[in-house]
Amino acid sequence: MSLITYILKRLLSLIPVLLGVLTITFFLSRLLPGDPALAYLHGRLSGQHLVGLSEKEIYDTILHQLWLDRPLILQYFKYIGDLFTGNWGYSIAINKGQDVWSLIMLKLPKTLDLALFSFIIASFVGVRVGIISAKHRNKPKDTIIRGVALLGVSIPVFYLGVLLQYIFGFKLKLFPATGIKNMAYEEPEFITGFRLIDLLLTGKLYLVTDYLHHMFLPVMCLAFVSLAGITRQSRSSMLEVLEQDYIRTARAKGCRERDVIYSHAEKNTLIPTITVIGLNFGTVLTGAVLSETTFGIKGVAQLLMDSIISSEYWILNALVFVFTLLFVLINLGTDILYAFIDPRIRY
Repeated sequence: MSLITYILKRLLSLIPVLLGVLTITFFLSRLLPGDPALAYLHGRLSGQHLVGLSEKEIYDTILHQLWLDRPLILQYFKYIGDLFTGNWGYSIAINKGQDVWSLIMLKLPKTLDLALFSFIIASFVGVRVGIISAKHRNKPKDTIIRGVALLGVSIPVFYLGVLLQYIFGFKLKLFPATGIKNMAYEEPEFITGFRLIDLLLTGKLYLVTDYLHHMFLPVMCLAFVSLAGITRQSRSSMLEVLEQDYIRTARAKGCRERDVIYSHAEKNTLIPTITVIGLNFGTVLTGAVLSETTFGIKGVAQLLMDSIISSEYWILNALVFVFTLLFVLINLGTDILYAFIDPRIRY
């Protein structure tokens, strides 16, 4: 099987996965307390024909507009049909009248910024530190690294965030404790939604340093929690590879230890480690939502909480769909990466 065929088959296999997630999320969201029609009534009503009607008639009209007076199974099929034709619905309470997709795209880049920065740092540092730990097996350096990795696995991301805020934000005052920019600075022009890219495109370089300064604590918090698992897997893989016969042969031939580690062993160490890195992206996304809440970053976390409080079924379902899609695409990319790291792998 060629790589292209494998990718196409994997993409086709995503359809039932996404459909299953949509189905489960749809029916579970309907079990949430709250009434979308009542949430809608708190703002301006749509249509002049509602003027003069009784409260009961207005309520029934809104239920009909939102399709909430139909049987649940009909609501489900209409939602699925609308979703795959590009109609994700509209906000009824958070930002009335704005379509769900544009609302998510307004918030999602902030979450992805935090997740991607943390993911890159955790992956790079985790692999390197794991290799260093394996090189110094059972020595003080290895013991320290394993202890720190165990701490990273054990500590909740929100608790670590509060500690970093208190120490580096409030006590030492080295970094801002909340937000993503100085209140005195204006927002950059919205181009891509990714703040760093928009700042570079608009030439506001002074805002770049301010943005990175604000993002340091949340990124380090999320990266520390994420790199712990990568470090442990990288160390275990390296220890296993170092016991192989070809490593002993390389050492017997007089190869330098640095060349043995980084030329012969490192690439074979990456195969199982990349699996953990790919799966870790889901953890990073989840942690990003928690870190946003802790550090006051108005991204997907705020939108998710608002959608639950306001019974915004459409936004809640769409957020779960987008996160699921990101997760399965990252896993697909991880599987494809295997073939480039190890030429022996064929699909």
